[in-house]
This record gives sequence, structure tokens and C-alpha cells, in this order.
Amino acid sequence: MKLPVYSKYDRVLQLIFIPINSCMLSWIIIGNNYWTNWVTFGGATVITAGFTFSVWMIGNYMGLKINAQHPHPRQYVMRALLRFMASAANASLHALVLFNVFVQIQLPGFTADPVRLLFSVLFVMVSVAIVMIVYETVDSYDNWQVAQQQIETLTKAQMQGQLDALRQQVNPHFLFNSLNSLTALISEDPRKAETFSEELSSVYRYLLRSNEAPLVPLSSELDFANSYYHLLKTRHGEAISLVTHIQPGLESRQLPPLTLQLLIENAVKHNIILPSQPLTIALSTDEQQRLVVSNNLQRKPSRALSNGVGLSNILTKYQMLGQPTPTIEDDGHEFRVTLPLV
Repeated sequence: MKLPVYSKYDRVLQLIFIPINSCMLSWIIIGNNYWTNWVTFGGATVITAGFTFSVWMIGNYMGLKINAQHPHPRQYVMRALLRFMASAANASLHALVLFNVFVQIQLPGFTADPVRLLFSVLFVMVSVAIVMIVYETVDSYDNWQVAQQQIETLTKAQMQGQLDALRQQVNPHFLFNSLNSLTALISEDPRKAETFSEELSSVYRYLLRSNEAPLVPLSSELDFANSYYHLLKTRHGEAISLVTHIQPGLESRQLPPLTLQLLIENAVKHNIILPSQPLTIALSTDEQQRLVVSNNLQRKPSRALSNGVGLSNILTKYQMLGQPTPTIEDDGHEFRVTLPLV
């Protein structure tokens, strides 16, 4: 027969509670003679321990039945009240039976005392309350852990979904702007347009491949940034330049894919690019081993059309990955974005 188990901590609590409760209850019923007579001490302890174990098992059975009848979380108060009433009645009845057993077997040193019987009933009721508080505390903690795990799982799933959505936003964003440049080149210089389309296909292969990973090595991003820069060079010629100064050893650090492409694109979109007003984009690392992407400011007179992806995409990606937030600075002469490297 399988004994009812109310909690996974039943065995531990029984090992702690039953010996202590048995000794205390025996002493309350018998008095100081319980400690002075070894026959009385041994016999009373064994009998009381058996009764206490019976109280525990019956209480577990009733608790499981009550929980099954009132399973809804909002019925918590009713469940707790019913369990206490049932367990207190069960424990009190066992105390009365135990008292009579001591009378019937004429336990040495025991004298039937109604006052001690009353105190024993009060003691078992307090014991039931203490055990219930312990159980509820343990159950609440377990439920809290389960809830935290569920929240963490859901949060990760939500964050992953948002991160995937952000990745998917980059594809049409990048393609749209690249096709605009290609359209302009077709009418201006067909040969450059052909070269541009070939480089675009090479760049787009990287875009599709890297978009599957949450992080990519800085070396890969730098290679891609150079390829993307060649596309821009085809369009703008000497009016645009890319300067790279990366501290050796940091190429293996990681960052979200296409971060550099978005920042370079942002600089191109919002600044004048003319031979007389060249745009210089710099990629460097600082003393804290962070990546710094900067460009000289020469804003276009009219605000360029933006769909809001660019910088917000990068900031959100870092947030989704649980990384420090990049810093954005604009002193009127230079626009600078500092990116932590993972």
C-alpha cells in the first residue's frame, strides 16, 4: 500500500517533527515522570511516535482530498481552513485515544489528569498549525520557483520572438535602400550599376547567413562593413571614406549581426556626401575595448525619410541579449555610437 505523500519534503519533515513532537506530547500527558523512568520514557515515546505518524498520514490523506475538491487558486483560504479543521480534529482525537491507551496499559509513572489531557489537545492543535505553516511556506516557495521558471521561459520566448522580428526587419530595410542606390546608378552609369549589383549579391549572401545568429565575430562584421563600403564607394566615389583602427586581439569579440551596416547606412542616409563635403566614417576601439563608430556631421537640409529601424534596432538587440546599452553622442561636429563587445 502506498502511503499518501502531501509534499516532496514529507520524509524530511517527519524525521524532524515526529521525534520532537512525540517527546513533547508524552511529557505533557505524563509529566516529569516521563524523564525519570526509562520504562515509561521508552514505552511512551514509541507509542506516541506511532500515534503521531498515524496523525501525519491521515492528515496527508485529508489534505490531498481537500486540495482535489478545491483546486482553484482563489480557493486558497477555504482549502487552508478546511485542512486545519480536519487536521486539528484528527490530531485531537488521536490525543484522546493516546491518553486512554496510557490509562489502559497502566503505564508506569502515569496518572490520568484531565488538565494534562486538555493541554495535550491544545498542544497538538498548535503543532498542526505549525506544520501547516511550514507546508504552506514550502509550497508557496515551490510555486514561486515554478512561476519564476515559467516567467523566465515566457520572457525568453518573447525576447527571442522580438529579436527574430528585429532581424527580419533588417532584410527589407537594407534591400530597399540598396535598390534605391542601384536605381539611381542605372541611369547615371550602367557599368557601375552592374558592378554594384554583383557586390550587392555578395553582401546580401552574408546578410542572409549572419541573420541566423544572435551574435557574430567582430572580424566578420568588419569584413562585411568593408564589402558594404565598396558598394557605397561605387555610388559616391571619393566623397566617402572608411577608416578602421581596431585594437589587435579584439577581432574575436562579438556583437549583433549587421550592426555596422546599420550604423554606416545611418551615416550615409542623414549626411551630405559630395566631393566638396566628403563623409568620413571611422571604426575604432577605445581603452575599455568597446567599438566606436563615428562620422563627421554635415546634415542634409531636409530630414531623410526613415522607417525607424536603424539605431532603435541596435539598441533593442543589445537589450534583448542582456548586454550593456550602447551610448549615442552628438556634439554638433561628430556623431558617435559606442558599442560594447561581447
